[in-house]
Amino acid sequence: MDALNNQSGDPDRRVLITGATVVTMDPALGVLARADVLIEGDVIRAVATDLISQGAAENAVVIDAKGFILSPGFVDTHRHAWEAQLRRLMPDVNDLGAYVMTTLAGLAPVYRPQDMYVGTRLAALTAIDNGITCMLDFSHNSRTPAHSDQAVQALIDTGIRGVHASMGPHFGDWDRQWPGDLTRLHDRYFTGDHPLLTLRLAALATDEIAGPDLAYGPQLARTAAELGIGVSIDAVLGATSSAAVLRWAEEGLLTPQVTLIHCTGLTPQAWQAMADTGSTVSLAPTSDAQIGLDSAIPAIDEALAVGIRPGLGIDVEVALASDMFTQMRALHTIQRMRAVNAAHGTPDQPHRISTHDVLDFATLQGAKTNGLGETTGSLTPGKQADLLIIDAEDLNTMPLNDAVGTVVLGSDPRNIAAVFIAGQVRKWNGQVLGVDLPALRRAVTESRDHVVSAAAAQAQAQAQAQN
Repeated sequence: MDALNNQSGDPDRRVLITGATVVTMDPALGVLARADVLIEGDVIRAVATDLISQGAAENAVVIDAKGFILSPGFVDTHRHAWEAQLRRLMPDVNDLGAYVMTTLAGLAPVYRPQDMYVGTRLAALTAIDNGITCMLDFSHNSRTPAHSDQAVQALIDTGIRGVHASMGPHFGDWDRQWPGDLTRLHDRYFTGDHPLLTLRLAALATDEIAGPDLAYGPQLARTAAELGIGVSIDAVLGATSSAAVLRWAEEGLLTPQVTLIHCTGLTPQAWQAMADTGSTVSLAPTSDAQIGLDSAIPAIDEALAVGIRPGLGIDVEVALASDMFTQMRALHTIQRMRAVNAAHGTPDQPHRISTHDVLDFATLQGAKTNGLGETTGSLTPGKQADLLIIDAEDLNTMPLNDAVGTVVLGSDPRNIAAVFIAGQVRKWNGQVLGVDLPALRRAVTESRDHVVSAAAAQAQAQAQAQN
């Protein structure tokens, strides 16, 4: 580790990871039972067997990874990161309305800029700890430009590959600076000084939850096009969203740069329009099933039926797990259960997705969904060095019989020995680096206490005013 730290600022630093089982998620490379990965600076330079004999160890930090699995970092395509200090505040929430009224109407309006920073930083650090090297933060509580600045700064400070998807708040007082403030954000943070950052416009599918200003349409599409950024659309649910999807397709507002999130309960016609326009899809398996969004069934079969391979997202930590292992396993289990159940008692052969499928969704397809498919998502030479080193000889992972199955079904965050993002070590020997945990804990607790007490005081004042 000292050798890695001593060269951490060297753009030409060479790191050779040797002897690992390499799960590349590159269709041309597959799984290599005993192979090496050479990193130069922030880029994967080579993936092959026995790179040492080819001179790759010269002037390189060599890491012996025998007994470990190398995997691409996971890609989270949808998380409301600012809510992280409210984790599991409502673990048994029963529907979208209860979540919206408690969190977005009740707690969000009292957030200060520093609360945005604390929540987003906590979410990003936890993502890194869980092997997520790229996270899309659907940031929809920026009440002032300072709130947005703090959310973006938190991504910068953690070193995660961050996608800041900006949207205005649903309820309460705010400066109404969005979407106009996107230009300032773009010029300040997203013009090259922070290469790990990407900007997107975030919106809702319809005006049912928060009114027309936040709903995707021609004006917001024009704003995104003028800035050259992608669009992420949340709450794509049911009949009204299906009608909206068809309208967007007719108006030319659906493109490969547009991601639709959840997509439960959509009509076959809407799915076909999404496929025909090349739009991408982000599924939130535990959110759909646990909170009960529309049909409550993650729309994996519908997506695959029209040729869309989705990315996966965490969504809201106020009620859900924080890690990608849970998302992969939930989707794998739910889809296979549905497939067998549908064929039960018939001669039909159910189509069941595989562990390779869900790992593909959590890595390569997630990167494509975030607009970063050429940058990350697989261990492909030329891509950014975003990768995990997973211990395959721990109590819960040994013996190594199937590498993909071990990653998806056998591993959890404790088995992630190291995380690299753009060639920089962000987790080593099982610990996220550069984090003062007691100080973070104090900041998170103070922020949580402020939000909860301020929201209670505000609710009391509103009740008294009504009386």
